[in-house]
Order: sequence, then C-alpha cells, then structure tokens
Amino acid sequence: MKLCCRINFLVIITTFCSILSKVNSSKNDTNSHSFVLACGATNNATDADGRIWSPDSTYLPSSSSSSGNSITSKAKYQDPSLISDIPYMTARIFKTQTAYTFHVSPKSRHWIRLHFYPSFYDNFNCSNSFFSVTVGEFTLLNNFSASITAQALTQAYIIREFTLVPLQTATLNITFSPSSAYKDAFAFINGIEVVSMPEIFQAAPMVGFTDQTTETQASSMQTMFRLNVGGQYIPANNDSGLGRIWYDDAPYLYGASFGITSVANNSVKISYPSNLPNYISPVDVYKTARSMGPNADVNRNYNLTWIFQIDANFTYLVRLHFCEFQMKRMNQRVFNIYINNQTALEDADVIAWTAAQGVPAYKDFVICATDQPGDDEDMWVALHPSGKTHAEFSDVILNGLEIFKINDTTGNLAGPNPVPSPPLKIATDSQPKPTFASNKTSKKGIIAGSVVGMAAGFGIVLGVLAFVKRRKNMNNSGGKSSRGGWLPIYSRSRTTETRTTISGKSSGSSHISNMGGGLCRHFTLLEIKHGTKNFDESQVIGVGGFGKVYKGEIDGGTIVAIKRANPSSEQGLHEFQTEIELLSKLRHRHLVSLIGACEENGEMILVYDYMANGTLREHLYKHNKPPLSWKQRLDICIGAARGLHYLHTGARYTIIHRDVKTTNILLDDKLVAKVSDFGLSKTGPNLHQTHVSTMVKGSFGYLDPEYFRRQQLTEKSDVYSFGVVLFEVLSGRPALNPSLPKEQVSLADWALHCHRRNTTKEIMDSHIKGEIIQECLKQFVDTAVSCLSDHGTDRPSMGSVLWNLEYCLQLQSNPDGPKMVAEQKANDAYAMHTELLSIAEEGGEGRVRGAQHRGCLLTNCESTR
Repeated sequence: MKLCCRINFLVIITTFCSILSKVNSSKNDTNSHSFVLACGATNNATDADGRIWSPDSTYLPSSSSSSGNSITSKAKYQDPSLISDIPYMTARIFKTQTAYTFHVSPKSRHWIRLHFYPSFYDNFNCSNSFFSVTVGEFTLLNNFSASITAQALTQAYIIREFTLVPLQTATLNITFSPSSAYKDAFAFINGIEVVSMPEIFQAAPMVGFTDQTTETQASSMQTMFRLNVGGQYIPANNDSGLGRIWYDDAPYLYGASFGITSVANNSVKISYPSNLPNYISPVDVYKTARSMGPNADVNRNYNLTWIFQIDANFTYLVRLHFCEFQMKRMNQRVFNIYINNQTALEDADVIAWTAAQGVPAYKDFVICATDQPGDDEDMWVALHPSGKTHAEFSDVILNGLEIFKINDTTGNLAGPNPVPSPPLKIATDSQPKPTFASNKTSKKGIIAGSVVGMAAGFGIVLGVLAFVKRRKNMNNSGGKSSRGGWLPIYSRSRTTETRTTISGKSSGSSHISNMGGGLCRHFTLLEIKHGTKNFDESQVIGVGGFGKVYKGEIDGGTIVAIKRANPSSEQGLHEFQTEIELLSKLRHRHLVSLIGACEENGEMILVYDYMANGTLREHLYKHNKPPLSWKQRLDICIGAARGLHYLHTGARYTIIHRDVKTTNILLDDKLVAKVSDFGLSKTGPNLHQTHVSTMVKGSFGYLDPEYFRRQQLTEKSDVYSFGVVLFEVLSGRPALNPSLPKEQVSLADWALHCHRRNTTKEIMDSHIKGEIIQECLKQFVDTAVSCLSDHGTDRPSMGSVLWNLEYCLQLQSNPDGPKMVAEQKANDAYAMHTELLSIAEEGGEGRVRGAQHRGCLLTNCESTR
C-alpha cells in the first residue's frame, strides 16, 4: 500500500479534469490552448459527464499511421468500474517514439492529464507495455507500466496530472517512448488533456532551512493531493475557475484523532483580500475547517495529523489554506505547523495574518523527502497548539491542503512503479525484469499523546463518515459515477482494517484439504485456466475487494463464476479460508453456493454458481440495465432477508455476515436474490454472550454506528446494513453520494431525516413512484427505519424484517385485503408451531432454532427482536 493512497488519489483527483474539460471542451473553438482528446477515436464523443472529446489524429505526425508505428484500437473488454467508455475504450498504441504536437501560449502554465486503461487491444497486452512520457526537458513518466500500477491498486484505469511551467515556445510536444529494455514493449494512451491555467505558485520557504526559499513558479509539478479539510467533496464546477476537485481529508487522518469539523455560519462572509486571487481556492474550502475541539487538556496531548504516501528523493510543495471564521482577535488560536517532524512554522495565528474574520490566507512550504536510512515514503503534516504564547484557546485550525511534487534538477517527475506482491508477473523469463523501489516500514508515530486524542476523536467519527465520498469504485464493487466515485478511502477494498498479507502462501492445496470438512472440491490451476481461457480479460464479469471475477466453464459446459485473488488485494488468506469454511457447510436457496477452490502456485481462487444478472446494485443505479419494478425489488429484498435470517438462526451457530450491501446481493437468471461474499463473516455470540468483541470491518455507508463505536458485533449489525440496502432499493441511489448536498451525502441519515419530516416520497426512485401502494410504502419505510435505530436492541431481528417484507408484498399484491393477510399470518403461525413440535421430536438442534424463530416472527413474538 506504499503508493496506494497517493495514486488512488491521483486517479480521482483528475476526475477534476471531468468538469473542467467539460467547460474547456465547449470553448475549443475560441480557446486554442485547451485540448481534450480521446485517443484512437475517429469522431467527437461525449463522456458520462457531458464533456466532448475530440479525435487525436490531428495532433500526430501524418506519417505515424501510414508507417504502422501508430495504431488505433478498441479495448476488448469494458471493466465494470470504468466511469465512462469515453475516452477509455479506444486507445492509441505506439510501437516507436511518437509525439503529439499542440500549439499553445508560450507564456502560460498548462495542466496536462493523461488517461490510461491497461486492457487488451487487438494483439497488444498492456502487461507488456513499458514506456516514458516527456514534454521538452521534463520527464513525466519513466519505465511506466499502467498494468502494474492498476493491478497493484486493484483499479481499472489511471489518470496522472501535471502542471508545466511556461515553455517559452508556442509548441508543446508530448512524446511517448516505448522502453528499449523490453522485447515488444509499446506505449499507449487513452486520453489527453492540455488546459491552460494562470500562475498560482511563488517562492516558498524550505522546511528546516529558515533562510532558504525555493522559486516554485520556476518548477513543473505533479499534483499529489488536494483536500477540503473538514469539509466534503467539491466538484470541479464549484471550483473557483480552475475546475479542480477537492476531496475529504478524513482518509488521511492519523489514528482516531479526528478532531472536530465546523462550518462558517451565514453571518460570516468570506472576503478575499486584494493580494489573493479567488482562484487560489474556492469559497467552499474556506467555509469549512477541522480543529481539535474545546478540551484544552486533551488538545495539548496530541497532534492533529495527516499522513500521505509519496515518492522518496523528491522535493514537495505543501500548501495549507486557512480562514478563521470563529475567532475574531489575535492570540485566540495560536499553533505550530510541523511537516515530517520538522517545524515549518511556529506561533501561526490566522487573524494576525488577515487582520479580520472570514479572510482567506494560505502558506506554502517546501520540504525534501530524501531516502535516508530510517525514513520511509510517508509525509506527515501535523498541527499542535503553541506552547510559547498565552493564547486564549489551545487549539488549531486548517481549511485546505494541497501537495505537489516538484521536478528534480534533471527535469524528472517520474516515480517508480508500485511494487506488486507475488505472484504477479510483468514479463516473461526471457525479458528483462524492471527494478522496483523496495517497501519500507512506516513511521511508528509522531506523538505519544495520540491515544488520548483517540478518546476525544471517537465521538466525532460517525459525523466524519457522513462526509466520506472512495472511490473511487470507483468503486471496485461497481460504482460508475465520475463525480461520486473513485474516492481515496473507497478506491480499493472498503474494509476499515489494514491489509492482510498473503505472502508465503503454499503452492499446494493444504489449506483447502483441511477446510470445509472435505466438502469443498479442489480444482487444479490447469482446470481454472482452461475454464477462463487463461484468465482472458474478455471473461471478466466483475471486480471486487478480493480481486477479479471471471465467467468460466467446468465439467464440459457448466457455467460458473471464478473469483481470483489479486495479490495486492486487502482481502487475503484469512478471508479465503473463511469463505471456504462457511460456504462449504451452508446450503440455502438464497446464499451463493461455493462449488470449490484452488490454491496452487501462489493463486487463491474460489468457484461459485454463476449469477447471470450480476449484483443488485447494477440494477438500481449507474448502469444501463432496465430498472426493476417495485414487485421485483420486494421479491429481491425478501430473498436476501431469507438468506440473512438463515445465517442468523438456521445454522448450528449464529453467523454474522458483516458486509451486507447491494454489491453482495447477487441475482440469478430468474432474479432470485442470493447473499454472497462471506470473507468477513464471523461466528456470532453463543447463548451466554450478548456480543462478540472484534475489530471493525465492513463498508462505509453501511456500518452499524454502535458496532463502530464499541467494536461489539451482533447480528443486529447486519440488520442495520440491511436497512441501508432497503433504502437503496427504494431510492435507487447509493449509500454514499458525495456529489449531493452535505445533508444528503449519507443515504441512511437523509432517509431518517425525510422520515421525521414525513417527506419520504422525496427519496423514492422515479421509476417506481407510480407503482407502490400507500399501505405497502408505509410498511416498507417503517421496517427500514426500524433497522437503522442507533442501538441494536431497538432494531428488529432479521426474522421480523423478513416477516414485514413479506407483509409488504401481500399488501402490494392485495391492497384491499389487510384482514385476509392477518388471517393468513395466524394460519401460518399455527402451521409453523406444528412443524416445530415435529422437528423437536426428531432432535434437530439447528433446525429447532430456525423453526423457533420462524414461528415467533409469524406471531410477531418479541423474543425475536
């Protein structure tokens, strides 16, 4: 994960190109200094955000295509996590060094954004692509492998953003050079943006050398991070003229010391001083802030700290944005700024700089990140109350943060490819192997008082979660929105724990043979490769936290889903074992069936029944599939509830899923719902326990707040997550959508808010508004709301949820017969009581527990709640 956060952020930061280019592309007729190109395309094309991308052939030498050195091609497969097929499904491939030529203003800075989708193009496998990208004297990428980078990050596409100094020439050449060190190496590119920008840099002091400054306006840079500290996602069209995207800072905070966030009230007007252009940062950045909180004793014992992964042996510009909208006088809030454990500035006082409340300011610092023994590839930015002054409050404040990598003395900006975990191979044995930087251990910490800060910060965590955007899929579970996805915290597996290492795996099947009581079939790697056409990209049907999922064949024609672990996945050997142990012993109509597994030559592979209709999420939003009817949605919710109810009560021991969400509810060819992905599942408490104490795992947006606060897991945590799923089904929107107004980002919070105001119809999916019977809607919403109760004891059991959903279906099917429904319920209860007595006589322990719960839920028994 050394370069994960940095590159993940770059993947999403250049979504900021989305709307900026949308604006610029509409002005291409009048602004010849902005270019938005879909490489390999033959006509203008519009992406998912409405941007117009032009063909790139005009900007290439006319001889490049005729000589065969420049080839256009279409990707064989569209990864589900791609935000748009434009520009990613077409590519320009270079077999020899080739340059794009743009006519630009010689005195302007320019953003350059490069888009890469490492897939299969005709006979070109991007795993064999190694190349460099240069602009004049500046090297943007060197020995770059988009395939290695994407696999290490479990992402489908990559975007790199750079800002270049004025080149003093009217011609800007972007040169792609295949690496000569690799046989058959080639370069490729899917999209290019060249956008003019004003000069936003100036001289900045060197951290650790108070008498030295760096003329950053003379440097080209790579954008590394851009954060709206204490605030939420700011889309490009809300930026101050430069079309940047600003992201939530929460994923980068150290430990649980989150501090508190605040928003300027309406009485404070943000007013830029005459010496600060408003394009430095948008007003929305200065309207929000993160501070330490009101407890001075706690604040003096910890630092408010952010950690970033960077490339060693480069110099970085760190820009901190400030705007004081709470304090009114000097010496009220005074603090120190530290970068990499060095003092960048002492006794910082925002009011002293601006002389008034609501006036923005920023401070730039330059720091060298050298690769010395004991150092690593982390940058730490920390704030701490000043101890040298008699400030009125022991507190700090920060509104925004940007980090840029500065070119070195040779004009280089290129960092190393990320280090892939074995068994990923990037070249054949006959080819030279690239050299990668080695991983180093992380710093142990900045300050001993972080434990104290953790206590203060835990109460704030839930509020921060509402601002979380990922994703980044985005979302590797299938999100597609370029504005709401590809967030740094979501860009990989969305579990809240750190990665499980998968190094040192056996090359045989020893784990499989000892798991599942011999009920799990062992596949050889040869069988798996044959069934997936040697893991051909055209067979990929999904990408998740564990890795890619392939459609395959076994036993002469049986269609199956084959999930292959990615070496860089955060889900490792433990999850692999858990899935086998559980699913090999569980069989239910509404649980995905595990057929077998393969653990050979470092591979971890699971084989399941094939679900022809994919995930529930794909049918609700951000997909081309036809919308589900309300009755279909109810049937799917009932099926998923039956699967979860079986886990909680039908097996010998309670099983808690821990990752209930719409991407883990799969649909077969008849739209029958099946719960999947048991890698995080855990055996629940026994009869003498009320909960299981465990580290928090799950997906943001679905996490039970009580579980998050107390780290005490019960089956009611699944009930909470399922409540979010119910509202997703009703609204047709994701659990988290950072592109919406602040109060609407979290679906759970927004749904509860609408329920309190009796305006639930506002969140209903327009596709089903005319279908739902009022009585059915009320019952459904009341059920979902009860699932989202703050305390687990106030939530219904999954059995009660199941009964209520079945009642909803009967109300929808027979709106005039509530009395008949009640009578049927009584009859069912009697029948279930009879079944219970019969099973008890046979001594079926697990089945008795299940029948007891089913019998109680049919009579609305409180014991199931």
